Amino acid sequence: MEQNFNKRFVSWRDVDDAIERLVFNITNSNIKIAAVGGLPRGGLIPAVMLSHKMDIPFVSQANIKTVVGNILIVDDICDSGKTLKRFKFEDNVYTATLHYKTTAEYEPHFWWKLVSENEWIVYPWEREDSKTIADYATKGK
Repeated sequence: MEQNFNKRFVSWRDVDDAIERLVFNITNSNIKIAAVGGLPRGGLIPAVMLSHKMDIPFVSQANIKTVVGNILIVDDICDSGKTLKRFKFEDNVYTATLHYKTTAEYEPHFWWKLVSENEWIVYPWEREDSKTIADYATKGK
């Protein structure tokens, strides 16, 4: 069932600004990142952008366990926090998102902007007419 959210459209310029800020924050954290991985689907594009900008390898989810050193797991938004929370107990895993809702049960190590709990972010790689519920949550209904 679609929820009642205020849609907020994010531009490619916004995404570029977010990537620049994340690179700055990660670099200044003095954490040495060996590789970047993106969570399907929303995290793949920002992860590849961070990989290029930081000049470090991108790894697929299947190869995350093969990384020697610290890995940065990227998603577009930390909404509920459940997806990123799975990585909480890994010593060499750091997380980054473009947006973060403080109502989430997990806070990423790095994030660009706070989002209110009633906002639905529409990224430039998504359809503008997207429903305010994850489309994978509607499968089979």
